[in-house]
Amino acid sequence: MHAVYPLVLGALLFAIGLYGVLARRNAIAVLMAIELLLNAVTLNLVSFSAILRDQYGMGQIFTLFIITIAAAETGLGLAIVLLLYRQRATSDLGEQRELAEPVESVDTDELEVAR
Repeated sequence: MHAVYPLVLGALLFAIGLYGVLARRNAIAVLMAIELLLNAVTLNLVSFSAILRDQYGMGQIFTLFIITIAAAETGLGLAIVLLLYRQRATSDLGEQRELAEPVESVDTDELEVAR
């Protein structure tokens, strides 16, 4: 098999995951898109390691670290989403704006006085 195929597949998976992170509003779909991003990175790491004939297997070692981080991210992310769903009865990320600090509007008269 030619080396371009897994690299193109990794790039396509990364593009789909990036679209999912940017376009989706559901928290579960965003978490799945992040997992897709991480899997694309691991596929590219292993592919480059095989292409470059790395004798130490650094691509595989970094892949193990990424898989560990992805597992922790999944567990923690799902726990946060379930907690928000229980409190607010929605997993829509647009509805979670209440968690941010409130932004107070400032009048232009107050800005001129402050100068």
